[in-house]
Amino acid sequence: MFSIFKRNREQINREQTDAGVKRSREGWFGRIRGLFASSQLDESTWDELEEILISADVSVETTMTVLDDLRADVRAGRVADGEQAFGRLKDLLATELASENDADAWSDDESIAAPYVILVCGVNGVGKTTSIAKLAHHFTGAGKKVVLGAADTFRAAAEEQLEILGERVGVDVISHQHGADPGAVAYDSWQAARARGADILIVDTAGRLHTRNNLMDELRKVRRVINGLDDAAPHQVLLTLDATTGHNGLTQARAFTEAVGCTGIFLAKLDGTARGGIVLSIRRELGVPILFIGTGEGLSDIAPFDPGEFVDAMLTPAA
Repeated sequence: MFSIFKRNREQINREQTDAGVKRSREGWFGRIRGLFASSQLDESTWDELEEILISADVSVETTMTVLDDLRADVRAGRVADGEQAFGRLKDLLATELASENDADAWSDDESIAAPYVILVCGVNGVGKTTSIAKLAHHFTGAGKKVVLGAADTFRAAAEEQLEILGERVGVDVISHQHGADPGAVAYDSWQAARARGADILIVDTAGRLHTRNNLMDELRKVRRVINGLDDAAPHQVLLTLDATTGHNGLTQARAFTEAVGCTGIFLAKLDGTARGGIVLSIRRELGVPILFIGTGEGLSDIAPFDPGEFVDAMLTPAA
C-alpha cells in the first residue's frame, strides 16, 4: 500500500515532537499547568490564561473561543476543579488544531499512480530546502524511493544546495543550469521519477516573495506543468513556514495559499521559538492543516503533526 503519510515510528515521532516544543513548554505554556494546580477557577484564572495564550502567539479569536468554552463547562458543572479544567483545555486546543481532512492526509491510497508529487513553496530563509531534505529522509526511512526536482532556478546555488542535501540523504536530484525554466525542470523531474520507478517526487520551487507577481506566476506555471503530466498531481502543495516569524508569516502564507492552493504546511524551526501558539493561529486563520514540523537542525529532526500529541507535548512536562 502507498502509505507515504502513514504515521510510522510512533515513539520516535513523539520524541521529536517533544523536542520541538521544548522551548514553548518551558516558556509560556509551562505556566498553564501551575496556574490550574494552584488557583481557584475564578476571573483571575481566566485573565492569566488569556494573557499566557495571547503572549504565546495564539490568536485572540482562538484564545477567546477556548476560554468561553472552558468557562461554560465550569458554569454547567462539567468541570469542577483545576485538574479537570487542565484536561478540558488540552481537549479544546487539540480540537482547534484538528482538520476534517486529517484522516485523508494520513490514509493509505492504492489508487494513486506513482510518483506521488509534492510541490514545496515558501519564501527564502524559512528553511524550505532543508525541510525538503528532511522529508526525503523521512520517506526513504519508510522504505520509499524518492526523487528531488531542483526547480528553484532563480536563486544562485539553490540547485547545488539541494544536490548536496540529496547526496547526504541518498536520493537522486534532477536539476538544470541556473536560470533555466522552472517548468522545464519540473517536467524533466517527473519524467525521471516515473522512469526510475520512484514512489515520491518532491519539487523545490524558488523562494519567491509573495509580493512579486511575476515569480508567483512562475509558481503557478510549475503547478500547471505537473498537472499536465498527471491530472491528479501535485498531490500535495506544502507551504514551508518559519515558526520563529510568528504572525508575520501569515500574510505571505495567505498569498501562497491563494496562488497555488496549498494543501498542507511544513512548519520549520519550531524548536527555535517559545511561542508555539502560532500553530493554533496558523490552523484557524489559514484553514490549512499542518502536516509536518521541523524539530531541530538534523535530517531526522522531523515529525508528522498530530494535534493531540502536539498539545500533550506542549502542556505536559517531559518524563
